[in-house]
Amino acid sequence: MKSFEQQIYELAEVIKKARNICVFSGAGISVPSGIPDFRSTGGLYSARDESGYSPEEMISHTFFVQKPGIFYRFYKEKMIYKDARPNIAHRFFPLLEQAGKQVPIVTQNIDGLHTLAGSKEVFELHGSIYRNYCTTCGTFYGLDEVLSQQGVPYCKKDSGIIKPDVVLYEEPLDGDTIQKAVSAIANAEVLIVVGTSLTVYPAASFVEYFRGKHIAVMNKSTTHLDHSAEFVFDCGAEVCTQRLGEILGLL
Repeated sequence: MKSFEQQIYELAEVIKKARNICVFSGAGISVPSGIPDFRSTGGLYSARDESGYSPEEMISHTFFVQKPGIFYRFYKEKMIYKDARPNIAHRFFPLLEQAGKQVPIVTQNIDGLHTLAGSKEVFELHGSIYRNYCTTCGTFYGLDEVLSQQGVPYCKKDSGIIKPDVVLYEEPLDGDTIQKAVSAIANAEVLIVVGTSLTVYPAASFVEYFRGKHIAVMNKSTTHLDHSAEFVFDCGAEVCTQRLGEILGLL
């Protein structure tokens, strides 16, 4: 078995030669930024609202419609981290862009940290906390408006309930975003999977469209791609990207 240093040097050589590198990221990439993941101890799914509902119940479309007050209490407390900032794993990929690479990001995250880090092309499969809209007239609202109102936020034009532009349970992914994400994966020479166990479908199935040669997985737990990936790192993405940045002379 190759050591971490052997693998990371070989991956650095692959990255040097590649022009188009696609990143597929999940909740694990944002944990060092202070945002809990979903399934680990202390993660989002271990949290239970004082009303007794499970997180899975509360972040469903039906629950949003029927109990918006409880939905927003949980959403604001557990899913919005406005003060979070990109860590080295987020910042590494814009550095590759500055070095002349094409690095589209396909992410399952709603935290907006890839965009904040400076990535130019980010496909947010599950939406973003920074986009919100009135459910009756469609007026757009930023995150500040949602946070400025106590409890359920209402539209200033027609008093309709404002909904986060995030994909809740029972809701489909956006078709246009899917098409662009799949295209980015299919056209890449290198696929880097970061901070995801690849268990959330249908998003996790999109990696199957990859037709390139090199797959690198950076995740603390095993994934179904490990057996076919050329590089598998079971440490945090920040460790891998920090070392890659040093080897490539980007840091």
